[in-house]
Amino acid sequence: MNPPIYLDHHSTTPLDARVLDAMLPWLREDFGNPANRSHAWGRRAWSAVEDAREQVAAAIGARPSEIVFTSGATESNAIALQGLARTRPGAHLLTTAIEHRSVLDTCRRLEREGWALTLLPVDRDGLVDPQRLAAALRPDTLLVSVMAANNEIGTVQPLAEIAPAVRAAGALLHVDATQAIGRVALDVQALDIDALALSAHKIHGPKGCGMLYLRSRPRRVEPLPLMEGGGQERGLRPGTLNVPGIVGLAAACTIAVAEREAESARLRGLRDRLWARLAAGMAGLRLHGHPTQRLPGNLNVGIPGVEADALLLALDGIAVSAGAACASGSARPSHVLQAIGAAEPGQVRAALRFGLGRGNTEAEIDAAGDAVVHAVARLRAST
Repeated sequence: MNPPIYLDHHSTTPLDARVLDAMLPWLREDFGNPANRSHAWGRRAWSAVEDAREQVAAAIGARPSEIVFTSGATESNAIALQGLARTRPGAHLLTTAIEHRSVLDTCRRLEREGWALTLLPVDRDGLVDPQRLAAALRPDTLLVSVMAANNEIGTVQPLAEIAPAVRAAGALLHVDATQAIGRVALDVQALDIDALALSAHKIHGPKGCGMLYLRSRPRRVEPLPLMEGGGQERGLRPGTLNVPGIVGLAAACTIAVAEREAESARLRGLRDRLWARLAAGMAGLRLHGHPTQRLPGNLNVGIPGVEADALLLALDGIAVSAGAACASGSARPSHVLQAIGAAEPGQVRAALRFGLGRGNTEAEIDAAGDAVVHAVARLRAST
């Protein structure tokens, strides 16, 4: 039996041994509550949290005071979107059709509760048109939410072109950077971002920890709290802080940013190697997402003539994400594939998302590519 191959790093990542080493003391001997600094255990924990705040801030070009620790990007997005929207009831919100569900579902809920919402379409590569976005802005636009990089098709958005239009309209820019941190250059000051969310477990950190950046200068971004009690994290995220998780998040951010250029180049080479192997082994393959303006470890392909569920079952031992690019069969097309026009009615086409990450090797890429080619050939021959 061949060893399993993990190629689903957009979903989650294995914990880096260096991150675990940083976390272990705070799981065992240094177990204090940072909210209680009346004794050494609490003071050490508080110091660890503040050191982590500095590290996370440095990773995105922020100030430590602008970092709020959360349970992950979903919570961070909720605090930013709901908390800011409630500062101006009925205002206009703008986001894109390919955002993560934590953004789209929150925005749609706000729309049901009385806020105006515009869902901006994207082109066939998944790119937002900055001019079209600028044209959609209104005098009452409060908040614009655009993800830095898409979690399904890997397209990286032109935030440097989007931000000036948002600023000129007097609106705030929120960015879900969960997939981008450590994979593309990210500086909240240079990009003029007002709020930014990310999760540790997407960058070889622990699950259950993330952060929200909120700009403090020259304009102060202050969402209303969604919960009360305790006062931790500026009152925006009350509750006892997850010290081991926060330390792990900081270590993961520091490692990811320090190794970004070398690791991105390595992953880009592996991704292109996988694409070449797949394209040479089967006909009709389609690339989903922008061909160059995409995450280095992302490859999302449409494969005609096979059902997504059947293909996933045939790839036992290889962890990838699969979804139908059409509505036939039991699997529904993803909203992202629908938005880029990759879900053709009446056609059977599987979509495979490969998420390459730290630790993947050329041998694994070759084995996975061959397994997909052989599985597709068997499934096409059986229909």
